[in-house]
Amino acid sequence: MTHYKLTFIGFGNVAQALIHLLERKRATLKNQYNIMFSVTGIATGKHGFAVNPNGLDIEKALSLVKSGQSVASLSSMPVNDSLSVIKQSKADVMFENSPVNVATGQPAIDHVRVALNANMHAITANKGTVVHGYRELTALAKSKNKKFYFESTVLGGTPVFSVFRGAMPAAELTSFKGIINSTTNIILTRMENGETFDEAVSYCQSIGVAETDPSNDVDGWDAAIKVAALITVLMDAPFTPQEVNRTGIRSITPEMIRSAKERGQRWKLVASAERNGNQIKGRVAPELVDASSRLYGMESASAGLEFRTDVLGDLAIIQTERAGMGAGPEETAYGLFADFINAVNG
Repeated sequence: MTHYKLTFIGFGNVAQALIHLLERKRATLKNQYNIMFSVTGIATGKHGFAVNPNGLDIEKALSLVKSGQSVASLSSMPVNDSLSVIKQSKADVMFENSPVNVATGQPAIDHVRVALNANMHAITANKGTVVHGYRELTALAKSKNKKFYFESTVLGGTPVFSVFRGAMPAAELTSFKGIINSTTNIILTRMENGETFDEAVSYCQSIGVAETDPSNDVDGWDAAIKVAALITVLMDAPFTPQEVNRTGIRSITPEMIRSAKERGQRWKLVASAERNGNQIKGRVAPELVDASSRLYGMESASAGLEFRTDVLGDLAIIQTERAGMGAGPEETAYGLFADFINAVNG
């Protein structure tokens, strides 16, 4: 039986969902995987920092954060920044869930770099680490005999990167196409059902899948950084969101929705990439799809990708809507959870 110390950088909805999942699966981890764990570090943006190499009271930490209080009272030593939490926690695994910086990937890249240098596995849902630091961080992890995993960065907990890494070695990806932003898909589906754009956005905000400023979703930036991450890893070609030809959904009117519906078509925000020789083109833009397309049936919070490779032809990975939600905190947390098991089990 191996005991792993865990540290959390970022302690928002995803990290808290992961804590609940770890606790719910504690017996399974012990009985099936010989894994035991404790939490030794927490760094938050709004609720302070806490470190105790002997283990933090995680239920108390959750309670403090829920009530808007600082977790600092749980700490066995003074810490006042996230890098200090990583270094002082003496953890074996770091979960990095800080906000995404589309332009630079910082400070998440520094979090991963410091964790790996401290001989921790580094697991993240932060797309910036992949887009701006994939090669460096992967090489560093290899040199330390540790893992840098990031399954939750695209399609939440639905396996994408691990499928290629584990089940499809040496497969060459030539193109992909799909729906990878659930928020815009919910908006377009609700517009099909008669709502205006603003009404559909307000609904997404009310259920927590869209921010107060929805620009990241509706202007295509979230999809663009995911396209860049997929190209960077699966096509082994460094790519940034700025290189993705990007158009959002603000121009899609109720009239366009109705006209498409009359023709048996739907508007979707489609993310795609294609390799032609040494050139790769990435794109995010609204497209009309008809019933012959797999994308047509991806309604509301459903999402998915179609891949074309040199060895298996076409492969589709679909994430269907569950209880009115798509890749929410629970699904994203599962991706982190799966990465944890895969990392420590080699």
